[in-house]
Amino acid sequence: MICPVCKEAMIVVEHEKIELDYCVECYGVWFDAGELELMLKSLGLPTMEYGMDSIMALQEKIVAEKKRKCPLCHRNMRKVTIGQDPEVLIDACPDGEGLWFDGGEVGQVIRQLVQTAPLHNNTQGKVITFLEETFKASEQGN
Repeated sequence: MICPVCKEAMIVVEHEKIELDYCVECYGVWFDAGELELMLKSLGLPTMEYGMDSIMALQEKIVAEKKRKCPLCHRNMRKVTIGQDPEVLIDACPDGEGLWFDGGEVGQVIRQLVQTAPLHNNTQGKVITFLEETFKASEQGN
């Protein structure tokens, strides 16, 4: 898959049998439809507002950031915000094919969810640390 930001080939990162497309140049992550929800569920985090249907129902934000093309259907993606304090601006395929997170945004969402639903065991904490390091979350949004 080609990165919608820097136009470089992405690599596949697998976690709990979920294959995410990850750009080693800009640290962006592509989630196919349903993968964000599966990843959050595998971490024991709430998923209700992060399902594809819920995200597709969000109102599009008007922002200065250039629209990006979906790496699957090649149409302009919608800009929507998820999370709170701060909201995280992501790109959603207009056909519901998937979601694009710029570098660090996955970690921002995970940190927000951890604050609202504390982890129950050390294994989950280690997985979240791994994800933040993999997705360069610690360099963004702090």
